[in-house]
Amino acid sequence: MDIFNNFLLTLDSFLGGAFWFPYLLLGTGLFFTIYLGVPQVRYFGRAWRILRGDKDAVGAEGDTSHYQALTTALSGTVGTGNIGGVGLAIFLGGPAALFWMWATAFFGMTTKFVEVSLSHKYREKTADGTMAGGPMYFMDKGLGLKPVAILFALATVLSSFGSGSLPQINNIAQAMNSTFGIDPMVTGAVAAVCLALVIIGGIRRIAVFTASIVPTMAVLYLIGALGVILANLDNILPSFAAVFRDAFTGSAATGGFLGATFAYVFNRGVNRGLYSNEAGQGSAPIAHASARTSEPVSEGLVSLLEPFIDTIIICTITGLVILSSGVWTEKFENTFQRTDMLIVAGSYSEESEQSRDALFRYLSGLDDHGVVPYTGSVTVQDGQIKSAAVSVIHARSIAEDVRFKAVDTGSGELVDYSGELQLQDGKLDDSKIIVQGRSLIHSAALTTEAFTRGFFGDFGKYIVAIGLMLFAFSTSVSWSYYGDRAITYLVGQRGVLPYRIVFVIAFFFAAFSDTSLIWNIATVTVVLMTIPNVICILLMRKEVKEMVNSYIERH
Repeated sequence: MDIFNNFLLTLDSFLGGAFWFPYLLLGTGLFFTIYLGVPQVRYFGRAWRILRGDKDAVGAEGDTSHYQALTTALSGTVGTGNIGGVGLAIFLGGPAALFWMWATAFFGMTTKFVEVSLSHKYREKTADGTMAGGPMYFMDKGLGLKPVAILFALATVLSSFGSGSLPQINNIAQAMNSTFGIDPMVTGAVAAVCLALVIIGGIRRIAVFTASIVPTMAVLYLIGALGVILANLDNILPSFAAVFRDAFTGSAATGGFLGATFAYVFNRGVNRGLYSNEAGQGSAPIAHASARTSEPVSEGLVSLLEPFIDTIIICTITGLVILSSGVWTEKFENTFQRTDMLIVAGSYSEESEQSRDALFRYLSGLDDHGVVPYTGSVTVQDGQIKSAAVSVIHARSIAEDVRFKAVDTGSGELVDYSGELQLQDGKLDDSKIIVQGRSLIHSAALTTEAFTRGFFGDFGKYIVAIGLMLFAFSTSVSWSYYGDRAITYLVGQRGVLPYRIVFVIAFFFAAFSDTSLIWNIATVTVVLMTIPNVICILLMRKEVKEMVNSYIERH
């Protein structure tokens, strides 16, 4: 498993983690923002008016209304990215990461406008009478790049698991287990059955489901978030100040947080922003291609509302909850995940400026600064390491009160371990050993903890658990549709049912898989869709401008 995880991290460093990827993504949005005359500002009001009623939809072909297409696409974006993704971004980069999520969303509004307009223009009617569209269609029919279209469609199928299925149910299972004590396997089984019942009806049933669930889950989540924000009102302005102050410098160390460089904050903020609103990824255009309208640009205008709602509103609320509550700098008792844990030689302490600086540089990838992953054997007595001077790093923080435990063969209970353990490059080989202690937390667990720091107290975690369940489940529903449209493009209708079966099975198994590994899979698959999509919409820039100008002249 570690080998596969390391491969994903290496691949991510060349793709989404590479220095050029955020510039490609933001640069595309910036280019179209200037090229099309800031449409996300000029046409923002028009987009809302079209959503309320569009004369071009009368008698037009399509499977869904503007509103249903928007909520289906929002269901695909409003998910774990808004709860777990924001928690992960702030955990990695501190307050500054939120600024770059905003930037990604603002310019992403234009990117989404462009990709949706093109997708709707080149959509096709399938053998069963439903509409099929997406970047693979304009890549093929608009640019004549069928091999690229096939690559994108394959990446979409892969991403439907990496983004749309695996991290969603994993976060649901985590939240249900930590909040209600429900076994992840039970959560996975129940959720998988519900998923199958929804997606078997295709886009029309999916659209009805998402149109009902999106407003409900948004209101529920907002009530819980306001309870925290109002309780920590004095911290709101300092939180905003930290977001802007650190945006171009990186976030300084504070509490258990060891700091992050500007490059790291920028890269991860843009990545998490993309994962949240999917602007440029090419997923939402698949949902919008089903909308009833004779004007592709009008559907494009509706779609630019997505990053605004998803990131600028919902992610900002999540970010303010986490920052104002202060939980992002605190350590909590938790069970350590192996992919987040590293044991290094030497004794490191947060009280030492030298220790903090060395670990900051090491974790930021600047240089090793004397930090050496430990290789060799260690003696553990009553759950604690006794024979070697080592430090346990977990979740990018110096772990405290670390205990090594194992299941007692007689009683079946978890007890302190005593004996020898082997370490290789800072990693623990024995998979039967469970490591617990106090460290920073991230993703959904961080957001959940933040929601307990408001007027609702511990009840706040139930709001997050229910909100996460609704958000993540609806995301999986939408992504199943994206995947089946990609399958339809690749092999036709005969491939849809087998795909749906595999999608549901994978959904079940992901409920009890390693969170960090799943996030790494999601990060890579997102990039595999984004790169070809962004390049192709840039190649079609003149056609887009002609479409927009023609539409504005006629309306």
